[in-house]
Amino acid sequence: MTNDKPYYAVIFTSTQTENTEGYTEMADEMESLAKKQNGFLGIDSARNEVGITVSYWKDLEAIKNWKANTAHLFAQQKGRNEWYNWYNVKICKVEREYEFLKS
Repeated sequence: MTNDKPYYAVIFTSTQTENTEGYTEMADEMESLAKKQNGFLGIDSARNEVGITVSYWKDLEAIKNWKANTAHLFAQQKGRNEWYNWYNVKICKVEREYEFLKS
């Protein structure tokens, strides 16, 4: 992912309840919806015992608009009521990045 710097990362870390019915479908729906949002730059995600999803955004205004999205608000409430035991959200400014790729 190459973006103009700085940009922002929203790091969502969570643990789930035993009830995960409908979770994968909702996560897929939220990713598709986020990709349509103005200022969305990308997403990375992994889940084992702890899930980590990092979404990347052009600016804080784009993050604010995503948080206030009606469908996203519904998913957040459903997550608190059904799918998550715990979660933490961090919003970080990315000023520099680098990567390694073995060829």
